[in-house]
Amino acid sequence: MTRVPILFTFDQSLEMPAGVCMTSLLEHADESTFYDIFVLHGPACDFSRSLLNKLPEVFGNCRITFREVVGEFEGGYEIRGIPETAYYRLISPELIPEYDRFLYSDVDVIFREDLSRYYQLDLGNCYFAAVDNCSRLRPDVQKYVADALKLDYRNGYYYSGNLVINAKQILQDNKTADFRRLGKNEYEQQDMDIMNIACNKRFYPLGPSYCMSNYLYSLIVNRRKEMESIYGPEELDHALRSGIVHYNGAKPWKEACMNMDIWWEYYRRSIFFDERFCHDFWDGRRKLLLKLPLIKRIKMVLRYPLDRKSNE
Repeated sequence: MTRVPILFTFDQSLEMPAGVCMTSLLEHADESTFYDIFVLHGPACDFSRSLLNKLPEVFGNCRITFREVVGEFEGGYEIRGIPETAYYRLISPELIPEYDRFLYSDVDVIFREDLSRYYQLDLGNCYFAAVDNCSRLRPDVQKYVADALKLDYRNGYYYSGNLVINAKQILQDNKTADFRRLGKNEYEQQDMDIMNIACNKRFYPLGPSYCMSNYLYSLIVNRRKEMESIYGPEELDHALRSGIVHYNGAKPWKEACMNMDIWWEYYRRSIFFDERFCHDFWDGRRKLLLKLPLIKRIKMVLRYPLDRKSNE
């Protein structure tokens, strides 16, 4: 049995998306994989009656431990509706002493493969394993990294939404002190900026399959040759077919977005499924669609790539 510890940080407003996310995680676990799930949350949350507690009964291949975090990053800078709990991943090595290394994921995510191979990576002296957001192909990000963060984008600018955390190395080098110090600043990308500033050049780079954000998905589809020169065609095919889908922009339970069909597929199979919520969401989208001129509806369909189906 391979025990894989994985961390999530969220409050009760994200309980349902978190449940769908965990459902996808557990559905794709190998027979030999057991997920030791940790949830870090603020003192205002009470998950004692949450449906999340039923997941170990449904799947049997996991344990869920809730841990309250008090007085950390209180009053921290919040933007785009991202709460204080986003910062907890930075100090998680102090809060999860059971493991020297563990995975982290946001909850606006769908998993489509077992994650044990990522947990078994040898990170050396790197603080995190993460996915570069391909700033080398994005002049706007290059400018932001250079001007706002005073970093060289050629060293990578890494996503914080899906990580392998080298807790032992972080504690050994007292990096949590740097995270707390930088956490007092108002960075546009919050914890992601803090992580990149504090850990510059100490990342283990992963392919896009570990965090296929909306932006990386668009790059793979629309700038395939350039992306192949970085990752190779096999890695890109794997990301489209089995990679972690990360909805780091529009959320599929709130509005229409790319790959929303994948999220709704897992929502419908989960214990969090609610027929009324599903009906109202799709009925609302249908009414909005009917108000659009025919030519705009055709353009919307054509804009949605078919590559996910062709790679299955």
